[in-house]
Amino acid sequence: MQWRWVQHTGANDLIVVFGGWALGPAPFVHLTGTYDVVLANDFSDLNQELPDVSAYQSVTLIAFSFGVAAYGHWQQGRPDPFTKKVAINGTLTPIDRRCGIAPVVMQRTIDTLSHEAFQVFLERCYNARQSDTPIDIALRKQELRAVQARGTAPEVSFDRVWISDQDRIFLSANQKRAWADQVERVQNIDAPHVPFKRWSTWAEVLA
Repeated sequence: MQWRWVQHTGANDLIVVFGGWALGPAPFVHLTGTYDVVLANDFSDLNQELPDVSAYQSVTLIAFSFGVAAYGHWQQGRPDPFTKKVAINGTLTPIDRRCGIAPVVMQRTIDTLSHEAFQVFLERCYNARQSDTPIDIALRKQELRAVQARGTAPEVSFDRVWISDQDRIFLSANQKRAWADQVERVQNIDAPHVPFKRWSTWAEVLA
C-alpha cells in the first residue's frame, strides 16, 4: 500500500481516501474544500501505517470501490483514527456473486488484463470513453490477486454509504444486499461507478 498526498497545505481537517483499483487520484482531484487529502492506493499489501494525523481536528475516511474492503482489512488491529466514515460503490465482500464482484468476473479480469482491456474497464467505470491511459499490467495483476486472496473484510459501520444506480463494476443490486444491515445510511445516486463528477466539493461527498 502507498500513501500519496493529494493536497497538503496544513489544513485543520484531513480526508483519507482508500481509492479504487488503478485509478489514482484522478476521479476526485477537482473537488474543492478546506481539507488536506491523502490517498491510499495499491492494495497489494496493507502493511503501511497512516501518516501522522495528530495535528488534525478531524480525520474523515472515504473508502471507494475496492478501497472499502481494503480499509476494513487495514483497520483490523489498529486504533481507529476516524471521526466519520463514508463508503462509495464498494462492499466489505469484494469478491462475492451476490454482494460484490462475481468470482468468475474477477478471475477473468486477472487472466485477460491487457492495455486494451484496461481501457474497457475505464469506460465501464465512467460509463463514457476515457483518454488512453497506461497501466503496469504485472503490478495491477498482483494487486487484484491480493484483493482476491484477502476476501471478505471484517465488519465496519459507515456513517454514509453511497450507491450508484448505474454502477457497472459493483452492481447496485449487489451493493444493496451487502449493506442491508446499514440501509438507513444508504443514499442512492444517479451516477456511474466513479461518481465524483456529480459533486464539486468534498462537503457534498461527506453529506
